[in-house]
Amino acid sequence: MPIDPLRTLEELKELRALTGDEHGAQRVAFTPVWARARAWLREKLAELPVEVHQDPAGNLWATLRGERDDALLIGGHMDSVPNGGWLDGCLNVLAGLEVMRRAAQEGTPPVTLRLVDWADEEGARFGRSLLGSSAASGTLDLESVRGLRDRDGVTLPEALASQGIDFERLPEAHAELRAARAYLELHIEQGPVLEDLDLPLGAVLGTFGVERHTITWRGQAAHSGSTPMNRRRDALLAAGKMAQEVYALTDRHGGVSTIGSAKTRPGIVTSVVEECEITLDLRHLDLATLTAMWEDARAAARRFADEGGVTVEFGDLWRIDPMPFHPELIELCDEAIREVCGVSHRLPSGPLHDAAEVARAGVPTVMLFVQSLRGISHNRIEDTKEEHLVLSVLALDRLATSATRWITDRLAAPQAR
Repeated sequence: MPIDPLRTLEELKELRALTGDEHGAQRVAFTPVWARARAWLREKLAELPVEVHQDPAGNLWATLRGERDDALLIGGHMDSVPNGGWLDGCLNVLAGLEVMRRAAQEGTPPVTLRLVDWADEEGARFGRSLLGSSAASGTLDLESVRGLRDRDGVTLPEALASQGIDFERLPEAHAELRAARAYLELHIEQGPVLEDLDLPLGAVLGTFGVERHTITWRGQAAHSGSTPMNRRRDALLAAGKMAQEVYALTDRHGGVSTIGSAKTRPGIVTSVVEECEITLDLRHLDLATLTAMWEDARAAARRFADEGGVTVEFGDLWRIDPMPFHPELIELCDEAIREVCGVSHRLPSGPLHDAAEVARAGVPTVMLFVQSLRGISHNRIEDTKEEHLVLSVLALDRLATSATRWITDRLAAPQAR
């Protein structure tokens, strides 16, 4: 075969041995282990007729020049969470490496092919995910991340400087997308949908939008022994009703909803709860529906407050709009999967990915997912059947071929854009 997915499988295992331990992958961005992984990747790329450089945001690019400067991008990330899995992120990069090998063997491609290893997709060290890709997309606000520190007190600019990256120049990475005409990303699903359907691969419709907020109810602290139940203004009573409500509103709208934390004050066993704060995470692929979910949640929180004789306040943590992928590329992805596996399934992505930032920059984008065993990721037990990994590399290669043809057709008929 012109492409060798078994080589990708062996390289994944080689990387696991190089950058992991008994607790899992340790390729946290801007650390020595991450740098070791990057050096290892550069050694692989040195065997190909490609140009390799690191952009001002720390993203690593390999470019196989084509007949045109217009480029097809394939991307992923080598960084991991602490004690992470062996496939998250790096599968994307190494599968793309194998596609680039195939393209190089065939001679000069009709369009330029570029492989990118995005810097700090996970945000595990500083809490800011998609750092490198957001710098390239132009959505990164430097002032919002300038003061970020890791658990040891190291600032983000200091960590970047240790890897030869100038914090002030991060936005200059935007130039890398100037000639991008399509972007492809393969990723493990990190969820149970494909496994539940007994399917190896799926085409991704887009990434969920996120509404992330705090809801705080305030009542009255009172002695837990002397205060009758009907006289209490218990903030936890109102908050407790929200636990069931988030499941009900998700049944109505779809998507997913999560109460991730609950804090009570005074937080002692002998007092009625005076204040309870929860964090609420709402996600959906449709913006109007996501907005309706948050409206329903606020209405329910006010209702529960009225019922319990307490007050309620809302706080904003973070939000991001849904990012649907390109419909024509979704069709091509679905077709590539069916050619390799016989059957495909379309599904949204709950987690965010670098692909969302590339799409936000206006580059036609699509992702394909490969099944995750037990739906587990960000964990050393993260795994995918080897036969499914092989199929994923083959499907990505088919998709890259059809996407190349799609780009050239669009360039030949600009009025069709």
